[in-house]
Amino acid sequence: SGMSDGGLPDYLFFAFQMTFFIITPALMVGAFVERMKFSAVILFTILWSILVYAPVCHWVWGGNGFMLEWGTKDLAGGIVVHLTAGIGALVACIMVGPRKGYGSAQLQPHNLPMCVTGTGMLWVGWFGFNAGSQLAANGNAGMTMLVTHISAAVASLTWMCLEWRINGKPGLVGIVTGMVAGLATI
Repeated sequence: SGMSDGGLPDYLFFAFQMTFFIITPALMVGAFVERMKFSAVILFTILWSILVYAPVCHWVWGGNGFMLEWGTKDLAGGIVVHLTAGIGALVACIMVGPRKGYGSAQLQPHNLPMCVTGTGMLWVGWFGFNAGSQLAANGNAGMTMLVTHISAAVASLTWMCLEWRINGKPGLVGIVTGMVAGLATI
């Protein structure tokens, strides 16, 4: 028909889904990027994209994917994006081993303002993924955007309060970590 189930032309639906394909390796690579050579990161990402992401994407979102036929709902890529990236990151981290200094040294980002800027951009971008997954500008999309925002904000505050209680003071890295956890969870 040339149209997706949400009423978008196929080429726009494809472009929307490609944004998920672009962000998924970025979610995963953050777990191990500084512990591998760049060439190994690229090779791992290419192999993972072909062997994991593409099949799962077809199973869940494809017109004849078996999970889609089962009635699986995957709003904003919870299965295709977050589950596959999380498992991919875990497998890679197990393969490369723990970070040097983990548990004995404080591991801070090398540029805190860029860390905060990046997480702020991620927070705003997440609205597009979550609310945009409704494929409409309606009450459902508005509610999805609101819940996304509340989830990130509450997770940030929760992480901050826990860090404050455990360490005696809150930290900016903890706040942005909580924000990302809230977005990934929602």
